[in-house]
Amino acid sequence: MSLDIIVKIAYLVASVMFIIGIKMLGKVATARDGNKISAVAMGIAIVAALLNSGLNYYIIFAVLIVASIVGVIMAQRAQMTQMPEMVALLNGFGGGGSLMVALSEYYKYVTDESVAGLDTITVLTIVLSILIGAVTLTGSLVAWGKLNGKVSGKAITFSGQHGLNAGIFVAIVILAGMAMNTPEAVTYIMAIVLLSLLIGILVVIPIGGADMPVVISLLNSYSGIAACATGFVINNQILIIAGALVGSSGIILTQIMCKAMNRSLMNVLLGGFGQTSGGGDSIVAGGGSEIVAKEIGVEETAMLFDSSSSVIIVPGYGMAVAQAQHIVRELMELLEKRNINVRFAIHPVAGRMPGHMNVLLAEANVPYDKLVEMDNINDDFANTDVALIIGANDVVNPAANTNPASPIYGMPVLNVQNARTVIVCKRSLKPGYAGIENELFGYDNCLMLFGDAKQSITQVVSELKDM
Repeated sequence: MSLDIIVKIAYLVASVMFIIGIKMLGKVATARDGNKISAVAMGIAIVAALLNSGLNYYIIFAVLIVASIVGVIMAQRAQMTQMPEMVALLNGFGGGGSLMVALSEYYKYVTDESVAGLDTITVLTIVLSILIGAVTLTGSLVAWGKLNGKVSGKAITFSGQHGLNAGIFVAIVILAGMAMNTPEAVTYIMAIVLLSLLIGILVVIPIGGADMPVVISLLNSYSGIAACATGFVINNQILIIAGALVGSSGIILTQIMCKAMNRSLMNVLLGGFGQTSGGGDSIVAGGGSEIVAKEIGVEETAMLFDSSSSVIIVPGYGMAVAQAQHIVRELMELLEKRNINVRFAIHPVAGRMPGHMNVLLAEANVPYDKLVEMDNINDDFANTDVALIIGANDVVNPAANTNPASPIYGMPVLNVQNARTVIVCKRSLKPGYAGIENELFGYDNCLMLFGDAKQSITQVVSELKDM
């Protein structure tokens, strides 16, 4: 059997494993196995590609070893709260890799006389790989900066911003046409690189922090599309297939996220939503009257739990920041020993990336069957004794259903206000990442348990154990 046939069979096996792996990633119970299958598939694809490359294996394996060490160190050091920004950074690396491969191929065509000249289709493919890869790289770096606080989480806008973006895109199209007409003109390609890097920054800075889950999903899709385009540049079938899978699944996830926020993708990209407003400890309702929140102590919270028969816990980014997922699991186990039914309500955009809460709770070994999606649990709040909100804000704001003047009006939210008692574990009354004041805090059945989530829940658990 020839080497070419072996490589093609390996690509086919890897492609099937990618499809199976992505399918398994769609369910919490099978996500880990799906990730392992996809990782093995990537290993097979890398080995097959290297066997058929004719490149210097010493250099390649040296780079692989160094990169693997760096990757392992990054993964071990990253806290669970840093997962969204790490995903954004890795998306950027993917886009940067596609950009560099496209440039190296262009350099080979231009400088190596033994290689056939560039045709129009090849130049177009290289330009697309450069454009998408560069936008993914700088856009992801900006998203990473917004998530870790190095860049303002507010929507950064200025007069004529959309016009500038449109002008840059038109310039890239014109330069692409000139490059196809004169392929050996390096200046055109380098200008496309610089403008693509710039537009990647400009299209992400006006997006506010509340839309970061959608942005991360979209940039993940971009990284897949960039890889797919690069596959066409270097004529690598597995890169085309894997890139297409990542790109298409990322677009589907982005649409799901937009639907969960009741907004269109263009509204996310152009709307500038998510600017921080206010920031004080008082809440003003849609009618303009100040809402007074009622505070509850640790002992009273423990007593409410002890007398309940059903509890729904709603996790949010505040739980991630406090690293409270393990003590929350302990609370769940303690309540279940008292024959109290405990479940977790998961909103699609809770946290800073798709599936953020699922990852946190899985890391704390919370059983998968305890995690219930919003659509399947919303009707159950009316029959629930206690709804415990841990660090969530925007996804439980009833203004989305009751206040037409609210920027989040129409966004599907968890109907926690329908529970008999709502306990919100939060540091203060300040708005969430979306900058929208939460009217829930002034409801008659809502009680505020102020403080760090980990410390507060630890004290509640201690009180329950003493009862």
